[in-house]
Amino acid sequence: MNRTQLIEQLQRKQSYLCVGLDTDITKIPLHLRSHPDAVFEFNKAIIDATKDDCISYKINTAFYESQGLKGWEAMERTVHYIPNTHFKIADAKRGDIGNTSSQYAKAFFETIPFDAITVAPYMGEDSVRPFLEYTDKWTIVLGLTSNAGSHDFQQLRIADGNSSGKLYERVLETTAIWGTPGNLMFVVGATRADELANIRRIVPDHFLLVPGVGAQGGSLEEVSKYGLNKEGGLLVNASRAIIFASDKEDFAQAASQAAKEYQQEMSGYLQTK
Repeated sequence: MNRTQLIEQLQRKQSYLCVGLDTDITKIPLHLRSHPDAVFEFNKAIIDATKDDCISYKINTAFYESQGLKGWEAMERTVHYIPNTHFKIADAKRGDIGNTSSQYAKAFFETIPFDAITVAPYMGEDSVRPFLEYTDKWTIVLGLTSNAGSHDFQQLRIADGNSSGKLYERVLETTAIWGTPGNLMFVVGATRADELANIRRIVPDHFLLVPGVGAQGGSLEEVSKYGLNKEGGLLVNASRAIIFASDKEDFAQAASQAAKEYQQEMSGYLQTK
């Protein structure tokens, strides 16, 4: 999916909602757990229930890889089930030396047809470049995360000549020139909404993938206030707040209602920009 298509979906649906399919088999409704393909059955119901109100799905691959071959197969089936109108993200946080990254890129862009993958930039440009070489695919670089450990490195102050700033700012500034707003996004945790205005100053045109709204306590209002740009420019991810809105047989209806509430709130913010 290219940038124009993504923006068209955002504007048409008046939504920048990304539903996180972080499907923990121990949390899905009891009546599904005995199904031979429980994870996929759950995902399929969630997708059917939420696809009208979101524009993207994010699969955290750890929840599938931990189940071995069966989990990997459920992930593949899920990706193929997601409509082509929706932006499909592999939240895999890959990144390694060039030839290894090339294999990761092939796995998540060719073998499984994701539109985007999250990447850790710590090893530098040659570890990210293989992902950027794909046409109409996106590399989503970790920028500023919401976990407590982000203070260990991301928010360290560094000096370079007469200028100084935080390490995450240098990551954004440097990584932005490796790609374009048409193939590069950044992860910014929703609980870092106070930093969003600064991040928008550094990368005004890039899309931002923002996890942490909902169960993690991030404010959609704050994220939208500081993160939206003239074209939208946001994908706000909600996982548990939607997919586990109910643990009963009405889980799909509850997910649909939760997604609709997010969409309606987002529509209001878009109309004020």
